[in-house]
Amino acid sequence: MAEEPAEEKGTVSRNFIEQIIDQDLKEGKYDQICTRFPPEPNGYLHIGHAKSILLNYGIAKEYGGKFNLRFDDTNPMKERSEFVESIQRDVAWLGADWEGRLFFASNYFDQMYEAAEKLIRKGKAFVCDLSAEEIREYRGTLTEPGKESPYRNRSVEENLDLFRRMRAGEFPDGSKVLRAKIDMASPNINMRDPVIYRIARMTHHNTGDKWCIYPMYDFAHPIEDAIEGVTHSLCTLEFEDHRPLYNWVVTELEYPHPPKQIEFAKLYLTNVVTGKRYIKKLVENGTVDGWDDPRLVTIAALRRRGYTPESIRKFVELAGISKANSSTDYAMLEYCIRDDLKLKAPRMMAVLDPIRLVIDNYPEGQTEELEASNNPENEALGTRKIPFSRELFIERNDFMEEPPRKYFRLFPGNEVRLMHAYFVKCVGFEKDENGKVTVVHCTYDPASRGGNSPDGRKVKGTIHWVNAATAGKVTVRLYENLIDETKGVYNEDGSMNINPDSLEILENCRVEPALMQAKGYDSFQFIRNGFFCADAKLSAEGAPVFGRIVSLKSSFRLPGTH
Repeated sequence: MAEEPAEEKGTVSRNFIEQIIDQDLKEGKYDQICTRFPPEPNGYLHIGHAKSILLNYGIAKEYGGKFNLRFDDTNPMKERSEFVESIQRDVAWLGADWEGRLFFASNYFDQMYEAAEKLIRKGKAFVCDLSAEEIREYRGTLTEPGKESPYRNRSVEENLDLFRRMRAGEFPDGSKVLRAKIDMASPNINMRDPVIYRIARMTHHNTGDKWCIYPMYDFAHPIEDAIEGVTHSLCTLEFEDHRPLYNWVVTELEYPHPPKQIEFAKLYLTNVVTGKRYIKKLVENGTVDGWDDPRLVTIAALRRRGYTPESIRKFVELAGISKANSSTDYAMLEYCIRDDLKLKAPRMMAVLDPIRLVIDNYPEGQTEELEASNNPENEALGTRKIPFSRELFIERNDFMEEPPRKYFRLFPGNEVRLMHAYFVKCVGFEKDENGKVTVVHCTYDPASRGGNSPDGRKVKGTIHWVNAATAGKVTVRLYENLIDETKGVYNEDGSMNINPDSLEILENCRVEPALMQAKGYDSFQFIRNGFFCADAKLSAEGAPVFGRIVSLKSSFRLPGTH
């Protein structure tokens, strides 16, 4: 049994799902709570699935119950072992531990077949010879009742014989189906004698060629839940109209402890692609480099980009659990990763668009080491030594020949602070034959080591740099939204409004030498440039490729903050 609900202790409010479970436990309906996450292995999971995973796992943990990971693999046409493996990686990475409770719907095909025969014997299912198009025509509309199939009143014996012959492979694909016999006049179209089995000669990733008939999702899913002892089947809102059929199946099959289906609102993100068939299209046409392309919001893509499980759990928590569909701003997801990394990520210097800076009065051939904090907000990350000498790299936009007002970085005659180092004053610059600045010349104040002047003079600008002789050269990938936000995601014809500038690749970036040892998934704050992660797919030992996770600033604010 669960502990006393937290709200009765006066500590936290309960969402509507917890309130239902509290009441069920109070009434003694269940001895132990069991939830499940039931993905179909027909693609990679995305951010919306994270909500379902964490909700189902969180409920099981909260009530001291069990959590099942189950693959709803009843449609072999779209399912692959690659997707089974990727889903297990994603669920484990998010921290949802199924503790050996891994199940496949296909392992229950024998029981589902027996359940179908039971319905036939009860007079609750029949073999129908109508084509798929005819079944649609007979179904009726939202305002008009359906029409009964001419095969609806076949005898139990004839239905059993035909169904067994369907299983034996005597009939061609699509020639017959098994339908539940419910009510063709029901106001709920899902209850108008739905198809529960179809003939389909397809090799299944788990059962091979054992079966040539496969159960439909609406028939299989409640059976799976009942077999596994699931108490609360938590689904998204599009299954609300399917709940009467779910209940009909578990009632007619006379399961002693039928599971209860509860629906909650999906997690919708603004201006992102989440539909599996759309992501599949982007992968197949080469718009992205795979299901884990960092511009996508699959869980694998977010992991590769540098998002952490903690940031996604925080995002799902902030999005909340409700019965009403709504969209969540992508900026809230970015807020969560910034908030998570601000104390975890070392703060390093990287120059993405370098120009050379020469300190004319610094001794030639001399190198010194300066000490820098790895994260001023987290002393536990310690300090590091940074090499410094006469020639450095700085960002191109940190120098202007003719600056606008309130430009406080380098320009002729202006003094700035080199982060962790010295004050330097611009005394000149060089250009190439195209008029492009190639070198900035400065002088430095040796007394200002550490970035403070002994005479108390102030400078308004601080810029970052790397030592030219020891800097590593790396590739950096800058990501923008994959979708053109001014046009929305989808057009009426099903095409997507792709942003042609969603990826910028910078080949000549210079970084502190320590960053050259970064491994895949290592994250850093590149000072003044954003949070970056070593790309696990593209990086090699000693040759990391960094992708920007997120910029440093956001317009998003938590409710109640300023």
